[in-house]
Amino acid sequence: MKLNLSHGSGGKSTSELVDGIFAKHFSNPILNQMEDAAVLNVGGNIAFSTDSFVVNPVFFPGGDIGKLAVCGTVNDLLMMGATPRYLSAGFILEEGLDTSDLERIVVSMSRASAEAGVQIVTGDTKVIEGNGGVYINTSGIGELPSGRAVSASLCQAGDKVLLSGTLGDHHAAILSSRMGIENGIQSDCAPLGSIVNALFDQNVTVRAMRDVTRGGLGTILNEIAASSACSVELIEEQLPVLPEVRGFCDILGLDPMFMGNEGKMIAIVPACDADRALAAMRATDYGKNAAIIGTIGAGKGVSLVTRLGGKRIVDVLYGEGLPRIC
Repeated sequence: MKLNLSHGSGGKSTSELVDGIFAKHFSNPILNQMEDAAVLNVGGNIAFSTDSFVVNPVFFPGGDIGKLAVCGTVNDLLMMGATPRYLSAGFILEEGLDTSDLERIVVSMSRASAEAGVQIVTGDTKVIEGNGGVYINTSGIGELPSGRAVSASLCQAGDKVLLSGTLGDHHAAILSSRMGIENGIQSDCAPLGSIVNALFDQNVTVRAMRDVTRGGLGTILNEIAASSACSVELIEEQLPVLPEVRGFCDILGLDPMFMGNEGKMIAIVPACDADRALAAMRATDYGKNAAIIGTIGAGKGVSLVTRLGGKRIVDVLYGEGLPRIC
C-alpha cells in the first residue's frame, strides 16, 4: 500500500498506520498507554540529545535510515558517558511511500533499539506531498551516573587518543550506492554502548569521547583541540582504514580523515590507561580494529606525522562534503 495524505489527517487512516506499523513494532508499557506525553522514571542527572536523519538512499549496505536514527542519537548520549534509556521518534513521510518499506524501516529501528537497550516511548507522524521520501527525528534521554564527567575540557597534555575502528566505511558505502559502484563496503552503523561500557567496566579514566560522524576524524579532533586548549598529534601509520575503502578513496581522491562514520568513536584517556583501554575496546564486537592513533599536547590545532616522517596540519572539513550522509 502507498501512503497518501489521508494517512496524515489524524483520522481512521492515521490510526491504522500507527497501530499497524509503529505500535506493533515499538510496543512497550510506556508507549502502549498512547498518552500525549510519556511519563519517565529517570533519577539524577540526565543527558538529552536530538538529531534528524535525511540519508539518501534510505536503504544502504549495512543499514538503513531507521537503524541510523536510533544509533545516531544513542551514540550522542553515550559520548557523554550516559546510559541511554528512552527515545522519541518523529516521522515525516512523503505520499507515495510504500508501507512495506516503512515497516522495514520501523522493524530495523526496533531491532537497533533492542540492541542499544533503549525504548521508543513517544513519537509523531506527518504525511506531506512528495515522491515517497522519509525523514526521521529522534530525541534521546540517558542517565548520567553520579560522579561521571566526560568533557573535552578535561584533556591534558600526554593523554592518548584512541579510535575504535576503521575510518570512512559509512561514507564510502553511501557514495558507492549513489554512484552504482558494486563493492563489498558496508556501513559501520552501530550502537557504541558495548565499547563505552567496556571502558568504564575496566575503570579507565575517560577524559573525552566523540563519535566520528559528519566532517570526519579531522574535524572532530579540531573541535576537541579547540575545546581543550590543547593540540593533537596523529600518527598516519596508526590510522586504521580497510583496504577496500582505501582503494575506493584512491580512485575518487577522497581522504578517510574527513569521511563520515556512524559506528566509530574516539576516546581520550591518560597515557597510563591507554593499553588497558585499547584491550577493552578490542574485546568488543565493534572495537576489534581499535588503535591508539595519537597524543594530546600543548599548543593548539591538529597535526599528522606522515608515513614519510613529515608533518602536516590537519584542518576542519571545508565545503559541502557528502550531503545527506545521515
